[in-house]
Amino acid sequence: MSTYTSLPAPSPEQGLNRYLQEIRKFPLLEPEEEYMLAKRWVEDQDSSAAHRLVTSHLRLAAKIAMGYRGYGLPQAEVISEANVGLMQAVKRFDPERGFRLATYAMWWIRASIQEYILRSWSLVKLGTTSAQKKLFFNLRKAKSRIGALEEGDLRPENVARIAHDLNVTETEVVDMNRRLSGGDASLNATVGSDGEGSTQWQDWLEDEDADQAGAYEARDEMEARLTLLTRAMEALNERERDVLTQRRLSEDPVTLEDLSSLYGVSRERIRQIEVRAFEKLQARMTELARESGMLERA
Repeated sequence: MSTYTSLPAPSPEQGLNRYLQEIRKFPLLEPEEEYMLAKRWVEDQDSSAAHRLVTSHLRLAAKIAMGYRGYGLPQAEVISEANVGLMQAVKRFDPERGFRLATYAMWWIRASIQEYILRSWSLVKLGTTSAQKKLFFNLRKAKSRIGALEEGDLRPENVARIAHDLNVTETEVVDMNRRLSGGDASLNATVGSDGEGSTQWQDWLEDEDADQAGAYEARDEMEARLTLLTRAMEALNERERDVLTQRRLSEDPVTLEDLSSLYGVSRERIRQIEVRAFEKLQARMTELARESGMLERA
């Protein structure tokens, strides 16, 4: 995708306002047009089609990047990382799946930004716990939920509540809050100077996509459930795992007849193994979900 070198790029010298003005010049795509462009890229490696897919979603990448303004990192670099994620999404997008590119791309964009942040913050380098990383990326949302977004140092009762909700210590909450405080900026802040004082950051970034915050939560929930599934599968023996995987976790389930031939037992015995394995899996997943608090959230 060599044509990506011609993409507009944010820079401190250029200024964010000018960059946002520039990417608004690229029109959004209608579903049919997006589908045909994606087909041209997948089937013919048409770089001009890929370029149009990317440029039409630069506003989406910028909007998601703006949600990470509270980490004390150069906004131009955060947006650049978002664009890297967008390009990876376009490269891997399958138009035959039936969903829009924006729905697929936001996962890649968010992942690219978070990897950049994790690389840049020594606090969350390898070796920190998953709970601390969860705190790093969820503190602002937790503060907003309890009406403490504008606080400097959090009140003790708010520290205790956040620590409980995110399964970290109160000391970790206080330390993280102090590290992240002071760098937040609002999407409602005004930009522009030449008679555009009433224009807000979010006005440059409007798009017609579904609620992304809800989508992020749905993805986090899915990842949590996949983690539970992986851990719960450890409760099964090798044959149970294989039978259950091939019968219930495969896009193209294997027949009882094929498995009975593979293991040299009757079809009824394979069915019994499948049922028993599924019951054991359900029980273990329920146990793990209760331990992790997922049942309470549900």
